[in-house]
Amino acid sequence: MIPMLRNILILAFVGLLQQCSYSQTNNSTNKAGKEMDSTKKNNPVYSQSDTSKVEISEAEWKKILPEDVYYIARQKGTERPWTSKYEALKDKGTYYCAACGNALFQSDTKFESGCGWPSFYQPISKTSIIYTPDNTHGMERVEVQCGRCKAHLGHVFEDGPPPTGLRYCINGVVLDFEKAKEAEKTYQDKAKKDE
Repeated sequence: MIPMLRNILILAFVGLLQQCSYSQTNNSTNKAGKEMDSTKKNNPVYSQSDTSKVEISEAEWKKILPEDVYYIARQKGTERPWTSKYEALKDKGTYYCAACGNALFQSDTKFESGCGWPSFYQPISKTSIIYTPDNTHGMERVEVQCGRCKAHLGHVFEDGPPPTGLRYCINGVVLDFEKAKEAEKTYQDKAKKDE
């Protein structure tokens, strides 16, 4: 009886991990070991202020995105759990789409879900996220995509905390983060240039 109970508990734990994401690969990091260019000089569509829709070819995406970001954002991949630099980050600020710069989540909506990926209970706006049914791998899930460029971000589940009861389970590879003080400085610098 005890070995059977142990096996059931192990299967239940594995099932919970699969709920957050299923497809995984060893290709979750860029072969060259490079991270996203923080200046985004090689990405002409990246903007934290432009909200217009981005529609470019997959070939163009492949040219401008680092391999790890391309794999997640455009090929609907998944990073390994507990590998994201944002999973345990507690700094105040804003999370953006690493592919196009669209604002996605505020840090005050982030919470520790225990699933191994950055989790949020609410997007920054109704238009920042697109919801798509995902029936892959024999599961019924809801995929979340960037509202600006349709990059795959992760999935949303109905087991989050109040006030929404939702858990947006997001691949950290497709997130950029800007601390609140840096965001304010960027805003002030832009305002000075516009004067």
